Amino acid sequence: MRVLGLDPGLQKTGWGIVDSDGTRLSHVANGTVKSDPKKALSDRLLELYEGLECVIAEWQPHTCAVEETFVNKNPASTLKLGQARGICLLVPARAGLIVAEYTPNHIKKSVVGVGHAAKDQVDAMIRVLLPGVKINGADAADALAVSVCHAHHVGTSARMKGML
Repeated sequence: MRVLGLDPGLQKTGWGIVDSDGTRLSHVANGTVKSDPKKALSDRLLELYEGLECVIAEWQPHTCAVEETFVNKNPASTLKLGQARGICLLVPARAGLIVAEYTPNHIKKSVVGVGHAAKDQVDAMIRVLLPGVKINGADAADALAVSVCHAHHVGTSARMKGML
């Protein structure tokens, strides 16, 4: 199963793809889709939309997971992040993928074992779980964590169904 993880952001949306075969994970690709901060919001959202369409077309994931938005102190920033997150939900859904959502704490707990793990702990554990991975920035690292979390969740659900 090929899993796409997305870490929404208006300026940079991270994406990470892993293949899952039972309990084995392997890195496929990762990166960021960027929008130009000098452009209008509608144009920036279109850049994210088109960039994510290209990622899905190139890598052909089977499923997708998106990190849920946390609330910022700045309501305008939260609203813009929510709009970018909407694009992250829409693009894979339009491509026919089932899209799951996970809270940041759930992702950290799944990857590191601690819900309030620091970013460097998550990054280090991604490197352990995906040996030899070259991570293309912090947003891509977060997206890989989302994809690993989802792969673990789907794999565990499948194994439990097999036991019933």
